[in-house]
Amino acid sequence: MRMSDHTHSNDLGHETSPYLLQHAHNPVAWYPWDAQALTRARAEHKPILLSIGYSACHWCHVMAHESFEDADTAALMNRLYVNIKVDREERPDLDRVYQLAHQILAQRSGGWPLTVFLDPEDLIPFFAGTYFPKEPRYGMPSFREVLTRVAEFHRDHQDDLHRQNAALRDVFLRIAAETTGSAGELHQAPLDTACRSLAESFDPRCGGFGGAPKFPQVPALEFLLHRATDAAADAGMREQSRRMLAVTLTHMAEGGIYDQLGGGFCRYSVDAEWAIPHFEKMLYDNGPLLALYAQAWKLTGDPLFRTVAEETAGWVLREMRSPEGGFYSSLDADSEGHEGKYYAWDLQEVRRLLTPDEYAAFAPRYGLDRPPNFEGRWHLAVRKTLAAVAGETGVSGDAVRARIESARGKLLAARAQRVHPGLDDKILTAWNGLMIGGLSTAGRLLGREDWMDAAACAAKFLHEHLWRDGRLLASWRAGQARFPAYLDDHAFLLSGLIELLQARWDSGLFAFARELADVMLAHFEDKPRGGFWFTADDQPTPLQRPKSGGDESMASGNAVAARTLLTLGHLCAEPRYIEVAERALKAAMPLLSRYPNGHMATLTALSDALRPPVLVILRGKEADMRAWRDAVEQCFDPRRRILAVSPQATGLTGFLRQCAPRDATCAYVCRGPACSLPLASVRALAACLTEDTPSTSTP
Repeated sequence: MRMSDHTHSNDLGHETSPYLLQHAHNPVAWYPWDAQALTRARAEHKPILLSIGYSACHWCHVMAHESFEDADTAALMNRLYVNIKVDREERPDLDRVYQLAHQILAQRSGGWPLTVFLDPEDLIPFFAGTYFPKEPRYGMPSFREVLTRVAEFHRDHQDDLHRQNAALRDVFLRIAAETTGSAGELHQAPLDTACRSLAESFDPRCGGFGGAPKFPQVPALEFLLHRATDAAADAGMREQSRRMLAVTLTHMAEGGIYDQLGGGFCRYSVDAEWAIPHFEKMLYDNGPLLALYAQAWKLTGDPLFRTVAEETAGWVLREMRSPEGGFYSSLDADSEGHEGKYYAWDLQEVRRLLTPDEYAAFAPRYGLDRPPNFEGRWHLAVRKTLAAVAGETGVSGDAVRARIESARGKLLAARAQRVHPGLDDKILTAWNGLMIGGLSTAGRLLGREDWMDAAACAAKFLHEHLWRDGRLLASWRAGQARFPAYLDDHAFLLSGLIELLQARWDSGLFAFARELADVMLAHFEDKPRGGFWFTADDQPTPLQRPKSGGDESMASGNAVAARTLLTLGHLCAEPRYIEVAERALKAAMPLLSRYPNGHMATLTALSDALRPPVLVILRGKEADMRAWRDAVEQCFDPRRRILAVSPQATGLTGFLRQCAPRDATCAYVCRGPACSLPLASVRALAACLTEDTPSTSTP
C-alpha cells in the first residue's frame, strides 16, 4: 500500500536530511537518533529497530515502498519496537559501528539499507540484516516475519541475548586491539607487494581489479599513478603501473559507468565490463576521479582523459553546485520509481531526435545497433571506435566526430526534460573537501580558472558556515550546520585546501589549514599508539570508538590525514606534523604487510614518507609564476607540490618564509629539510628537478 505523503507524520519532520525527510510521513513512528528515542526504548523495555540508509540508495527506496509505507507493517513496527532512522552520510560513525556488527553477526558483508535490532540498555545489536522483502522471496523471510521473531527472541531469551551481546563485545575488543596494535618500522616492501598483488587481480581485457561488481577503486588507481612516475620504482614496475592505470581509466570512460551524455561517474558497475552501473552518482567518487583523469592526461597525453575531466567538471558545476557555493551530495539511482530510467533510451525516441546522418554515426558508436542491454532499453556505452564508425559510414573521421557531438547535445537536451533523479542537496564537509581537491588539481593542470574559482568558493563556504568557534561541523542544509565533524571531514578538507593552495595561493586559507591540522591532532590523534580515531574525543559513540586505516568507498581518512600532514609539515617546517604522520604510518605497517590491497591510500602516504615529495616554491609576479608553473608541469610528477606565492603574501611560516622573494621571479626547490638557493630561470629550475622525475609523455 502506497501511503499519501500527508497521511501521517512522525518525528523526522524537523530533520534537515533529505533521506530522513523522505520518511517523515511514513506510518512508522520514526525517531532520529537522539536522547528522546533511546530514553523511550529503555523506559518501555522495547528493542530498537535501527534502519540506516541514504537518499540515493535504490534498495532503501524499495524497502520503504514495500514496508515502511505499508500501514500493517508500520503498525507491527510501532507496537514491537522503538524505530530509529539514520542517514549514514550524516552519521557515518553509527554506520561504521553497526556495519561491523552486522558483519560479525551475519558472517557476511553488509550494505544499505542496514536493518539492526538493538538491546535498549547497551545499544548492542542482537540481530542484523540489510534489505528484507515484504513477502518471502530471494530465499529470505518476509520483513513482518522477521519483526515478530526478533521481538519474541528479545522477550523470551534474555539470558541467551546477554551471552550473545557479551560475546559480540569481546569480538569488538579483539578487533580494536588489532587496529591499535604494535607499530612497525617504515620500509619499501609493502609498496612492491601491492603492485604485484594488483597485477595478479588486474583484468587486462576491461581494466579494473577482480570481477563483477566492479568499483573504480580510486585509491588503487591513485597508487598506480604515483608508482608510474616514482623514480624509486624500477622501470618495469613503472611501466606496468602505467599500463594498468591507462587501461582501467579508458574502459571506465568508455563504459556505462560513465554518463556518456552528461559527464560524471556512477558509483559502480554491476558487471565486469563497466557496462551497466548502479545509477546513483556520488560527489565523493567524482571529486577524486576528476583529479585522477586530469593527472592521467598530463601523464599520457591521451585526449580521452582530458575530455572526461572536462565533462565531469561540467556536470558538477551544472548540476551539483549550490547557490551558496558548496556542492550537493548525490543524485539518486531512481527516477519515477525505476532505477536507471532517466538514463535509458528507446530507439524510436533517438531516431526522432536525430537526423539520419547523426543516427547512422551515433548508433554504432554507442551500441544502439545491438540488442537492448538494460530492461528492454539501451544504456549508452562506447562500442566502436570513431575510426570504425567512419569506415562503416564512408565519411571522414572529422565528420563522424561532428555528427556524434551534435547528436550527444540533442540527446542531452532531451534528457534534461525528463523527470530528474532525486537530488540529495545536503552539503557534506568531507565530500566537499574531495571536490575542492578535484577541481583545484584539474583546474591547475588544464588551465581552467573557472574550476579553481568554484573550488575557492566552496572552501569559503565551508569556512564561513561549517567552522564554528574553532571546531568543524559535518553537514549543512537549509541554513543549518549540524553534527560534530569526523576524521574524514578534517582530513579530506585539509587535503583539498592543500590542493587549492597549489592552484591559487591564499594566506587566509593557509591559516585555516593550519587550524584544521591542529584541531585534528588535538581531538582525533591516538597519541599512545599512533593514527587517528574516526570520532573526536568529545563525541561519544556506542560500542566502540571507531578507528580504521582501510580504504572503503573512499580513501582511508587515516591515510589522507597522514599524507597531508607530511606535506604540511615539510611546507611549514613543522616537525610535529611530520612526527604524527610517521607515527600513524608506523601503526599501520603490520596491516600494510598483511593486507596491502585494502590500504592503497596508506601505501601512497608511505611512499611520501619514505621519499618526501619535492616542494617547488615560486616567488614573483603572477603572470611570470604561471608561466614557470606551466613549464614545470610539462615534466609531470603527481607527487611534486608547486606553490606560487606572491611577494605580498602574509602569515608565511617555515619554507614559505625562508624562500623569500627577490627583485625578479625566482624558484626554490625543497627536498626534505633543505631548500636550494634561489633559481633565477626556468631552465635552471628544470635542471634542478630532472633528477627526481622519470621521463613521461606529455600532451
